[in-house]
Amino acid sequence: MPKKVLVIYFSQTGQLREIINAFIAPFEKFNNITVVIKELKPVPAFPFPWSSDSFFQAMPESVIGIPCEIEPLALKGENNFDLIVIAWQPWYLSPSIPIHSFFQHEAAKKLLYGKPVVTLCGSRNMWVMAHERVRDYIQKAGGRLVGNIVLFDRAPNLLSVISIIRWLLYGKQKRYLGIFPPAGVSATDISGTAKYGRIIVEALQKEDYSELQPELVKKGAVEIKPQLLMIEKRGIVFFRLWAEFIRRKGDYGSPDRLFRVRLFKYYLLFMIYLVSPFVSGLYYLVKPFRKNAIKKQLSGMQGL
Repeated sequence: MPKKVLVIYFSQTGQLREIINAFIAPFEKFNNITVVIKELKPVPAFPFPWSSDSFFQAMPESVIGIPCEIEPLALKGENNFDLIVIAWQPWYLSPSIPIHSFFQHEAAKKLLYGKPVVTLCGSRNMWVMAHERVRDYIQKAGGRLVGNIVLFDRAPNLLSVISIIRWLLYGKQKRYLGIFPPAGVSATDISGTAKYGRIIVEALQKEDYSELQPELVKKGAVEIKPQLLMIEKRGIVFFRLWAEFIRRKGDYGSPDRLFRVRLFKYYLLFMIYLVSPFVSGLYYLVKPFRKNAIKKQLSGMQGL
């Protein structure tokens, strides 16, 4: 039977589109599978590279989940898909603003209702809290999350911060000073995404997703670093407080809130370089006493 797959995505740098291309390569080998790719296009577009102020201006809306305008997807009656893939990225431990916007649009509810959904995430390294929001959106729209794949920057946390800032603010992705690694997901991990595509093609052909996520996990589709998860869980609480604090001074882009946005920028750098190493160290101290609890928690989060 012919199958139709819809891929929805947003990407500023273009790397998520590279991930999608590798992921769907196995689909394109089957004559009975049609893949439709639709890009979310904010109106107006978010800048790339960002300025420092515009980059940090995006935090409150990302954390709270305030949508922006996006261009119509123009699917032209192609709404009856057998599988929907949502390729997304976290901003500030939350889904990016365009992803929030898609899920809050009436079109998303019509597309997702009653459909199996696979999420494909490209992240720096913290994505769990944001994935919970994406999962909740899918459930509320009546979709059925059947698979989750996460690609992330494997460089050490404190080094990858510098790499990603250089990329987002200056458009420079390559290795820097012989110390800081290239920003983003590695080329090896991107090309390796095809193995997840092959697993999903098999489930799609059988119309059976009952064992899809366990199979993906076996192939390494979801890896959680517990020390980073500790930072995430505490960080999102403070991000929500900061988001509300900044929003009291105006909407996205308002100059009236710029002072508070800049305060948040310095707070974030302080947390990353002074507090997060302490939290990571604390994790390694308690790890010997909580091995089973940590293992059980991580196992649950690798599911859906």
